Amino acid sequence: MTSLSESQLSKAAAALESKNYREAHRLCLAVLQSHGPDAEAYFLLALLTADHDNPTKAIEILDRALALVPSDPRFHAHKAKSLLALQRREAAADAAARAAELGPTDALTFDTIGVVHTRLGDHASAIALFEAAVAHDDHRAAYHYNLAASQQFAGAFDLAAAGYERTLEIEPGHVKALSAVVGLRRQTEEDNRIDALVTAFEARDPTNQEAQLHLGHAIAKSLEDLGRDDEALVWLGRAKAGVSASRQYDTAMDAEIYAAAAGALVAKTAEPASGKVSDRPVFIVGLPRTGTTLIDRILGAHPCVRSLGELSNFALLAKQMARTAGAFVMDAATLEATATVDPAALGQAYEASVSGLAGDAVRFTDKMPLNIVWAGHIHRALPGARLICLRRHPLDACLSNYRQLFATSFSYYNYAYELADCARYYLYFDRLRAHWAESLPADRYTEVAYEDIVGDLEGEARRLIDHCGLDWDPACLDFHNQAGSVATASSVQVRQPLYSSSIGRWKRHAEALQPVQDILRDGGVIDADGNWLRDT
Repeated sequence: MTSLSESQLSKAAAALESKNYREAHRLCLAVLQSHGPDAEAYFLLALLTADHDNPTKAIEILDRALALVPSDPRFHAHKAKSLLALQRREAAADAAARAAELGPTDALTFDTIGVVHTRLGDHASAIALFEAAVAHDDHRAAYHYNLAASQQFAGAFDLAAAGYERTLEIEPGHVKALSAVVGLRRQTEEDNRIDALVTAFEARDPTNQEAQLHLGHAIAKSLEDLGRDDEALVWLGRAKAGVSASRQYDTAMDAEIYAAAAGALVAKTAEPASGKVSDRPVFIVGLPRTGTTLIDRILGAHPCVRSLGELSNFALLAKQMARTAGAFVMDAATLEATATVDPAALGQAYEASVSGLAGDAVRFTDKMPLNIVWAGHIHRALPGARLICLRRHPLDACLSNYRQLFATSFSYYNYAYELADCARYYLYFDRLRAHWAESLPADRYTEVAYEDIVGDLEGEARRLIDHCGLDWDPACLDFHNQAGSVATASSVQVRQPLYSSSIGRWKRHAEALQPVQDILRDGGVIDADGNWLRDT
């Protein structure tokens, strides 16, 4: 490579760093046109393409780079990231492993491999990679944030707090770090960040919905900690207003999804399940923020159970095998078409997809809450699998979903930006839950209420362990001291002993929740006083 092309590629890398994509593209093409195939030019073009959400094309360009220089760990690392964007998890894991074997020497590559491991649920490996990224470049806020987030998932809260603080030293306006550091501990009158958060909220770019969400949620959480509940709810509304307005949530789409989930199997559920007979999987389903992570921790504390986290494998495989059009994995058309898929093949594909994570565990848990819509298909494909569905007081469930800052990239949680939409969504869920309770075998499908776990932890834990076909182990009662990562919104709460303060939280906002109460009352799940009609 001549010095001229080196100079052009250096300028292209700088342009890419500053998101001057047009200039980066021009410089890379100039090198390719004047000097022929060049691995570095291909690499930079692949990064540019990935930044424009085209992982398929990025992989194609990276393969050109790899054909020229197969030993460059950077190429394998970024290929892994693009493979993961296409939900090709096994291929992504292999590419990430190859990148690590080749011995990265720069911070970005360590960080990229760490991100892949995080998204694969391997937070222990991710921490070491993020530590290496920070060691190679201590002045990049994103590297410190990624390390702190993984440390939080692993329960190393003091290290996580320090990492978030370091992130903010480098980039004071890093909204995710601001939000995260507030979430790690209870705010007090003497020690809180409300003034700084409000200042940042008011000074934000009004088009930056991500900043609006993170800062507004952090303010609301702080106000809740101080007992200023009414103000907190107002701030949640301000936090969510931008996304709610831009997304224009269509409740009819979710109504169709839930109807298809039940209707697609009306004729099938009466037939003997013909899928792969395996008793290893335990699916923990329900609405988010109703105790799914708590149950996962209780079961995962058993020596025969391995927790695999929240996986999308079953839905992705169903989409692939159903061959339906469109980008959505969980839509009415795919749920209906999956009824025609060979259940044995789907069950075998699912087990194969998790074999590396599950190892030789007697049981393993998959706690993707929205697998509730796949419960019928899961039973047909894996008739030996257990399903545990979480329930919670409808008003507490709706409020908890509204209070949660879900990933904005996951459109299935679009209902959570408006309280009334949370209530309507709850009714869809509850009708489907009742359908499964009636349609699926009691030895394969069971339900548990969050309030019952809090009221009788040992009794409910014993019942669930028995449902899983295992002998009782007292370690299940020590779930909060269990090792392992928790990459959910409950990462802090589930490392504490069980507490009851979240039960009846809705009563603090009874007046503001009146429209929600009306919807839930009309839907037949609560009475006029807000009492849960859980047996109806």
